[in-house]
Order: sequence, then structure tokens, then C-alpha cells
Amino acid sequence: MKRLFALAASFIMLLPFICVPSADAINFEYKEKLYSESLVLVSLDTGDSISEKNADAPQCPGSLVNIMTAVIVLENCKNLSEEVTLDPNVYGHIYDELHDPEDLPLVEVQDGDILSVNDLLYCMMLTSSVEASETLANHVGKQIVSAGGGNGMPVAAFVDKMNEKAKEIGMNSTVFTNPHGMYDAAQYTTARDMVVLTQYALNVPLFREIATTQSYTPVVPNPTHHPKHDAWIWTHSNVMTDPTDNVYYYLGAKGIKTAKLETAGRNIITIASRNGYSYLVVLMKAPFKDENGESTFCHIKDATNLLNWAFEHFSKQIILASSTEIGELKVKLADSKSNDFVLAVPKENVEMLWCDEVDVNVVDRTKPVWTKYTLQAPVKRGDVLGELTLYSSGEPIATVELVARDDIGRSKTKYNLEVAKRFHKSAWFRTAIKISIILSLIYILICIYAYVVFKSHKKPLKPIYAVPKMGKKKKKKSNGPGQQDK
Repeated sequence: MKRLFALAASFIMLLPFICVPSADAINFEYKEKLYSESLVLVSLDTGDSISEKNADAPQCPGSLVNIMTAVIVLENCKNLSEEVTLDPNVYGHIYDELHDPEDLPLVEVQDGDILSVNDLLYCMMLTSSVEASETLANHVGKQIVSAGGGNGMPVAAFVDKMNEKAKEIGMNSTVFTNPHGMYDAAQYTTARDMVVLTQYALNVPLFREIATTQSYTPVVPNPTHHPKHDAWIWTHSNVMTDPTDNVYYYLGAKGIKTAKLETAGRNIITIASRNGYSYLVVLMKAPFKDENGESTFCHIKDATNLLNWAFEHFSKQIILASSTEIGELKVKLADSKSNDFVLAVPKENVEMLWCDEVDVNVVDRTKPVWTKYTLQAPVKRGDVLGELTLYSSGEPIATVELVARDDIGRSKTKYNLEVAKRFHKSAWFRTAIKISIILSLIYILICIYAYVVFKSHKKPLKPIYAVPKMGKKKKKKSNGPGQQDK
């Protein structure tokens, strides 16, 4: 049910964009210096990427993989309220396999703590706790195995699920090897794939709530290790969301995930909203030190600068108005009240998120494709005449249908003359002639046949009113003289 709900939510979010002109993303270049090696800036209002840099370069995700871990838990766990005990036998091996001890996040959880699955999700997403992520993978992995998935090893079955989900949602350049994000040379992704994952995760029930919470206290108390339960608080690792941070706090920013690995730099995924606009930014492989060699949060600086640029310079603009005349087509048989041509205009306004640093006149609108080059009246306003693809720097950015601007009436006189002129050349005329010839031949053959049959059976006719034959009168016998007849 959770999966169906997520799919339905995804569809609903897409509804506002189904009936608008088809549009492709345009990449606006951020001209100031950025420290991160890879980045993607996405409008959450349209779903389009508006600025990219090395978006398809393979990068180490670090604890950004926790986003996928959370997705798999939320979509496969049967009971988020179920309590689980933190067992070092489950996650202890991670400490021994650390590539760099500095990579391990310090989290206030202890072996033997009892937490609900929901508590563990908050712990993982806010603090990058490897204890929480491995415990979740082991717990849900057992459910996956019991349902017939995997090879019997819970965490391995869980990781298989992560990779299956990655392929399912279109993360074509990603391989997961663990659920916690500690360094593994075989585990990689790209900034573009992390955008795909985050956009999907934001539609999974409860994910957004968990990933954008600033601080959280576990529901399950553990007085042995945490005697002051109210003081047991986990805070989000993204300092941009902390209003008490006077240096890095960013108004409107929320969550979602940070990551750091000494060998792979700092990563961040966050969202921010202001003045009716919302953006998602993914930054990967920012250095730990600036150009002066001083330790700093370069990924936070990059995120701040990119979001400021987006909020200050981007707005929805009409790139092509529906009143713009794109071209004209000849119209045959137009009446005297109409022109012998029709003007083609866009079916609707083409509106896009646009950077005010770029003149909209750079958009190429000179390549319409017509359905016909000559039309015949009548033509109705709104009739589709073709389509126009808009280009920027040679790349398509939007496609819109072209329609007739006006009604064009038909002249009856011109139409009748045209019909008469073309009738003997028409397929109907040729068909009628053929049918007439065939029927005439059939009639002649029938007549010939009837005549032949009549001749072969001809007999003299008996007169209906024949005169009867007259026979000779019989002579009377004479009795002699003086005798009278008796």
C-alpha cells in the first residue's frame, strides 16, 4: 500500500504539468566560483534542472546513501513502531572497516539502547548514525529474507533492494554496496542520480517529515544510558537549517542530508523555499579547506550562493506569447470577407523559469514544422497547423502547437468551380465511370442471353379467336313425287 500511495502521490504532483507545452530543461551557468566538483540545481516547482556542473561525474555518496536506506525501510517495513535493540554484533564490523576514523559521525546512542524503527530513521537522517542505518538494514533485511528475497543474509538482501530500487526509478549511474555510506571504492553515484533519488523520496510518505526535521527526541526512553530523556535530542547535521547558527543559517532551508568523507569531500542535499519558489540543490565533493587552507564548510557556502542566485535572478517568464505571429499559410477558396492566408500563433503561452541575466530574445523560434503548407477553406480559429520547438544554444527547451489565429470562410462559388473543375479527375468520377461501364456490359449480356433463349424455344402461336370450319350440308332424300315428308 505504501508503494501504491507513493506512485499515486508522484502522479498527482505531475498533474499540473500535464497540460502545458512540452519543455526541456535549460542549463543556466552560475558564473561565480564554486568549490564543489559536481552540482545540480533543480526547481521543485517544475521538476527541471536549471543549472548543472559535472552532473554525471561519478562521486562517492558518503552518507547520502541514507536517503535510499530510508526509502527501502519506509516502503518495506511492516511496523514503524516496532522496537529494536542496538546490537554491536550488527554494526561493530563497521568500526573495524573504517577507511578513516574521522569519517565516523559521533552520535549519542549506546549499545543496548532500545529504539523504535521510526526513532532509528530520525537518528540516521539527522545524524548519519552508522549504528542506526546498519540496524535498520538488518531489521528490515530479515523481513525481506522471510518474504523470499535475498540469499539469507539480511543486510545483503537489503542492499540488493537498494540497487533494485535505484534501477526502478532511473538511477542509471549508481551502485550501492552498504546502507550506511562509509567509504567503499565500489560504491558510487552522480549528482544527477541523487536528484532523481531525492525527488522520488520526497513523495514517499513520512520521508519529507523525517528528513526536514530540525531536532528530534526519541519516543522510547532509555533511562540507563540517557537518564534525562528530554535532554536526549538529535539535531540535523545541516547547519543551514539551524536558526541559532549565526554564520551558516539560511532562511527557508530545510534538511535533507549531509555527508563527509576525508577521501571524498563534503556533500549536501537541501531544499529551500522563498516567495513562492522552491529549489533543490545537490552538491558533491566540496573540499574540507578553502583556498587559504583553512577548514571551512565549502559545501554550505556553495549551497548558499546558488540558492541566493536562484531566488534573486529566476522567475517565471513568458518565453513565447500566444499572440506571437510565427508564420502564415496560404488558404485556397477563401471568401471575399477573408484573407487568402491564415496566421499561425502558439496555442498557448510558453512559460518557463528563466534567469533575468539571460535575454529571452536569444531563444530561437525560427523552426516551425507545418502539417500542410497550403490549406483549403474553411479554416477554424484554433485549428492545429503545426508545431514549434524553441531552442537555446542549439538545445531544445520547449515545444508548442501552432494554431490558426482567425476563421477563414469558404467561397461557395470558388468551391463549386473547383469541384466542377476537378470532378472528372476525381477518384469518385473514375469509380462511377467504371461502375457504369460494368453495369452496362452486364445489361447487354443479359439482353443477348434472353434473345438467344427466346429464339431457341420459339413455337407457332395458337389463335385465340379462330373461325370454326364449315362442313358440307347433307342432301335430303326425296320420297318421290307427291310424297310429303313425314
